[in-house]
Amino acid sequence: MSAGETPGALPWQQSMSMELLQRRAQWPHAMLVTGPAGIGKRVLAQSLARALLCETPAADHSACGHCPGCGYAAAGQHPDLRIVEPIELDDDEVKVVEWIAVDRIRALIRWAEVTSHRGGAKVALIVPAERMNEAAANALLKTLEEPPAATYFMLVSHLPGRLPATIVSRCQRIVAPRPTHAQARAWLIGQAIAEPDAALAQAHNAPLRALALADSEYQAERSVWIRAFAAPAKLEVAGMGARIDAAPREQRKERLAGVIDWLLGWCTDLARVHAGGKPAENIGAEGTLQALARSVAPLALFRYHRRLLNQRALAAHPLSPRLVAEALMIEYRALFG
Repeated sequence: MSAGETPGALPWQQSMSMELLQRRAQWPHAMLVTGPAGIGKRVLAQSLARALLCETPAADHSACGHCPGCGYAAAGQHPDLRIVEPIELDDDEVKVVEWIAVDRIRALIRWAEVTSHRGGAKVALIVPAERMNEAAANALLKTLEEPPAATYFMLVSHLPGRLPATIVSRCQRIVAPRPTHAQARAWLIGQAIAEPDAALAQAHNAPLRALALADSEYQAERSVWIRAFAAPAKLEVAGMGARIDAAPREQRKERLAGVIDWLLGWCTDLARVHAGGKPAENIGAEGTLQALARSVAPLALFRYHRRLLNQRALAAHPLSPRLVAEALMIEYRALFG
C-alpha cells in the first residue's frame, strides 16, 4: 500500500477516505453511506470502521494494518465490530432472508451497551439498512438518538428513500464516490476479468456488481435468454419457462429476478436504439436491436417496460416463477406482431 492510502478502501474511494479521516475527531455517532448498488459502499464503511478500531493509528488517522485490532478486524473476528445483514443460520448454512428482523436489532443494542472488549471504539454496520423491517427501524431510533459513548453506527444503503425519515434524520449522510469508467475498468482488469467493458455495461459501471456478473455460469444463462430476446418470432415460451424450473427450487425466484433484469436492460436498449441512440447494456447486440426497433411500436414498448418494472417489485413473491416468466415472454413476443 502506498503512502497516503487508506487500508481497505477501493482506489476511487481513497480521496474521500483521507478527507473523512482528517475530520475523524468530528465524526458523528451515526452515518448513512449511500450510493448506487455495486460501487463499494460496504467496503468504504468497513475501511472507516477499521480506522476506528485500530489501536495504533497512523498520523493521518488511518488504520495501521498491523496492530491486534487491525488483525481481528481483517479476520472478521473483532469483538467490538458487529455487522447486521439479512442473513440467518439454518442448519449451519447461511440463508438469505428478506428482512432484518427486530430481534437482530435488539441484540445489536444490547451489544452496544456492553463495555468495549478492547478498550476503544465499538462499530456497528447495518447492511443494507433499508432491509430493516418497520419494527427493527423503530427499535434502533432511541439508540441512534442517544448512542453509548465511543459507539458508532454505520448504515449502508443504496435505497435510502425506503428508510424512515426518522432514521435518516439521525444520521450524517456520506455519498460514496462513484468510479470513472477508466477506474472501474482498471480495477476489473486487476481482478483478472477478461471482458471488463461488457461486464461494466451490464452493471452500469458499478465495478463490484460487474465482478459478480462476470461469473461464467451467470453469463452462460444470460446468453441463452438474450438469444431468445433477439429472435422473438422463434421464441419458445414453454422452453424458456422450463429453464426457470430447471433451477433448484430455492433459486427459482432469483432466476426469475435475473430474467426480469435482463429483459429490462434489453427493452431499455431497444428504446434507445429506436430513438437513434446506442445500447448501453447490450453493447454487442446493436445490429440486432436496430433490426428489432423497426418493428416495435414505442408506446407498446413503453407499456411493457412499465409492466416489467412493476413485476420486478413483486419478483420475491410470485406464486409460480415459471408462469410469470412465460407470461412475460408471451407479452414480449406480442410486441413484434
